[in-house]
Amino acid sequence: MKALVLALALSVQQVPATELPPAEEARAQELMREIKCMVCSGESILDSNAPMALDMRRFVREQVALGQDDDALRQALVDRFGHEVLLRPPLDGRTIILWLTPFLLVAFGGALLLNSMKRKRVKA
Repeated sequence: MKALVLALALSVQQVPATELPPAEEARAQELMREIKCMVCSGESILDSNAPMALDMRRFVREQVALGQDDDALRQALVDRFGHEVLLRPPLDGRTIILWLTPFLLVAFGGALLLNSMKRKRVKA
């Protein structure tokens, strides 16, 4: 019975995160706020408890501990997951649709609203 309880306790125990000095931990957390959890919708890996987010946080901490700069770390994640991994993707030819879609949807909705209002005036 004791062996079963011990085995259960050991299986539940998580691997401790890489211990970083306070300045590096703050930098790692700032980076984690910019990286989107690929499992959750619109949530950063810092806020998510998904297993994938835990792995991504571990990766970020390891890279910060190794001294990798922020841009190289972001690029490594983009190479692995695509631009969708960034909560604020850069504006370039590949991500222009991500930036333009909200504006196009608002313009389309406004055009529909104006058209509907014009039709109501003509009927009255």
